[in-house]
Amino acid sequence: MAKPENNTQFLAQTPLYHIGVELKARFTSFGGWEMPVQYSGITQEHQAVRNAAGMFDISHMGKFTLQGQNLISQLEKLVPSDLSRLQPGQAQYTVLLNEQAGIIDDIIIYYQGRENTDSEKAVIIVNAATTEKDKTWLLQHLDLDTIQFQDLSRDKILIAVQGPKATSHLQSFVSADLTPIKAFGHLETTIFGQPAFLARTGYTGEDGFEVMVDPEVGIKLWQSLYDAGVIPCGLGCRDTLRLEAAMALYGQDIDDNTTPLEAGLGWLVHLDTKSDFIGREILQQQKTVGVHRKLVGLQTQGRNISRHGYYVLSSGEVVGEVTSGTLSPTLGYPIALAYVSSQLATVKQELEVEIRGKAYPAVVVKRPFYRSKNRVTN
Repeated sequence: MAKPENNTQFLAQTPLYHIGVELKARFTSFGGWEMPVQYSGITQEHQAVRNAAGMFDISHMGKFTLQGQNLISQLEKLVPSDLSRLQPGQAQYTVLLNEQAGIIDDIIIYYQGRENTDSEKAVIIVNAATTEKDKTWLLQHLDLDTIQFQDLSRDKILIAVQGPKATSHLQSFVSADLTPIKAFGHLETTIFGQPAFLARTGYTGEDGFEVMVDPEVGIKLWQSLYDAGVIPCGLGCRDTLRLEAAMALYGQDIDDNTTPLEAGLGWLVHLDTKSDFIGREILQQQKTVGVHRKLVGLQTQGRNISRHGYYVLSSGEVVGEVTSGTLSPTLGYPIALAYVSSQLATVKQELEVEIRGKAYPAVVVKRPFYRSKNRVTN
């Protein structure tokens, strides 16, 4: 099933789409999919995740499984992060880079270990809008004589259960004990007696899990969680949650023309422990001489909300641009991410944001804007 958008584009629908319709969710187009933007309301859903538990249909995201010889060493050449230290059941958030060290996409690589002495396994989750681009890039740069690549993007449901009560709700339906799993830990287990992949990851700044299962299992799990009181959440609050946690949104805060050092993702760049990888030369140069711009957190006064594309000013001159902004439901004041000139990217730096033709005071603040006390560490 698909619904036309502007009479020219057909949007894909996840297997949970009909449930959203039944719950009278508001839908929007996102990455080629028709996705719920909200169910009961963005603020209510946001607070449910911060204080109890919410669940998201994220089945639109790309889902790849890879298996074969020297898998990790082959992936090492495509990312700036040191993957060699990954143990089975661990994962790495990282970025695929082009030759200019621009970010093709931000991804998570879940290392599942070895099937035998020659074969390694991994799951890779990528952004919905970049699924085909990422797939093409990976297939171009992996040795397909030794690596088996499977695209499960349309075959599996992916549900994120997030919040301080997420684990206790989810545990009721999972055969394995979830308590020992650390942040970015993952495992294969069963839900309702059927195979399931679970990872202690998310995009909200709270504790929780992301669950990949077959459609019939996912539909049953969603309904069971709903009956247990877990609040359905849409893309609207997913955006406010991730922004409070200062997590980048691909296509806004990071893109093909942004390097991880510019984006404040230097912790993903392991130049000292890695050999050659795509984009290394550019990052080495930036590490040596510095970058011209940096992504910073901004707080504006009152309720003047900075939005994507608004100009950042200093002494009346344009010095940068807002990439993401909202009124934080948790903090009660406007927050934003913006690229500004490096010399102005220091905490407490006073700036301005141009909102509808008028300049409003803003100040550079530490990121993340919000840090949960409930998150499990590595």
